[in-house]
Formats: sequence, structure tokens, C-alpha cells
Amino acid sequence: MADYSQKVTSSFNERMRLMRVRRKKEKLRFAEEFRIIPRWVIVLVIVLFLIAQAIALLVNLTAPERGEQVFPPELSGQGHVVLASLALAGLVTLVGIFFAAFVFLTAYVNRDAARRGMNSALWTILILIFLPTWGLIGLVIYFLMREPLPYPCPQCGASVSARFNFCPNCKCNLQPSCPQCKREVAELDKFCPYCGNDLAAGRTELAPQPSNL
Repeated sequence: MADYSQKVTSSFNERMRLMRVRRKKEKLRFAEEFRIIPRWVIVLVIVLFLIAQAIALLVNLTAPERGEQVFPPELSGQGHVVLASLALAGLVTLVGIFFAAFVFLTAYVNRDAARRGMNSALWTILILIFLPTWGLIGLVIYFLMREPLPYPCPQCGASVSARFNFCPNCKCNLQPSCPQCKREVAELDKFCPYCGNDLAAGRTELAPQPSNL
């Protein structure tokens, strides 16, 4: 039982190592990643922000007419209604930034998980479930566990999922192993992390030699 648990743990650690290596190859830019958020979500957040600002301003400006205090009370004196309204607008903006950031991140996870071949609905639900009790822990878990993006096959260039062991187009081995200890290595490894074998030398030997005509 102990050997089985050790094998499972070793396999999981190796899987995570390969995922980290492949994620390092991803050249993600903020502007490009922001574009995967649906436009209707961005428009909805902006509209809700403007509505919240309008309601806050209206309530504050009409507070003296209703016999109520202007918010914040420290600026409720005569002639300070405008300053109080500006302070309230700043508070609404601060809250709106945090709200918009969470909505955008949730929408991003939904789209990002789909393009990585993961269950987008499940991850979105998990983030929403964790929010009331654990805050943003769901987002942290997602960014630690997400699959690498599909990448081109090193042999034929076809796009393949990070979960594949072989390319479905040319049958190229996408999970290369060390020729000495036969354990799985990553594409960018120069030396085997288990036995120290020089992988670059092995690849040079396997490379086709040009024929002299």
C-alpha cells in the first residue's frame, strides 16, 4: 500500500512538473488575455457601474430635501454636498473596481478553461462556491492547476492538447522518455532529472543524418 501511494504521489509530482514546464513556454500578454473576456460582460459591468454612480449621486443630492444626512456625515454641513457626493463617488468606484475585477476574472476562467480543454462550467461553479467562505481561493487553485495551452506538435506542427501522449496527426511521441532510465522527461529538459543522462546528446544521435550524394 505504501509503494502504491508513493507511486501515485510520484506520478502526480511528475505530471505537475511537466505542466509547469509547458506553461513556461506560453507567452501570455495581458491585452491578448483580456480579449477572451466576452464583450457583453465588459459592457454589463460598465453599465452597472454607471447606474450605481447615478443612484449614489441622486440619493446624496436629495438627502437634505428628505431631512436625511449627506454621506459621509462629516461633510454634511451646508456647502459641502458636492464634496460629499465626490467622496461617495470615490467609494462607489473603489467597490466597483473590486467587483469588476472578480467578474472579469470569473469570465476569464470560464473562457480560459474551455480553450485549455478543461471543464469550464465546473471551474466557474467552484470559484463561485468558494467565494462566500474562502474568498478568492478558487481562483488561486485554478491558476495553480490549469492545464497548459494546446501547443504545436514538434514533428508535424499540428495543434495538440497537453493531455495527449501521442500526436493524433503523425503519432509523434509527445511524452519523451530518457533513453537510459526510461522515465518520462519534458521537451525542454537538457539532462534527465532522475539519472542525469545527457538528453541533448541522445537527440543528436537520433536526428536523421544528411546523405552525401
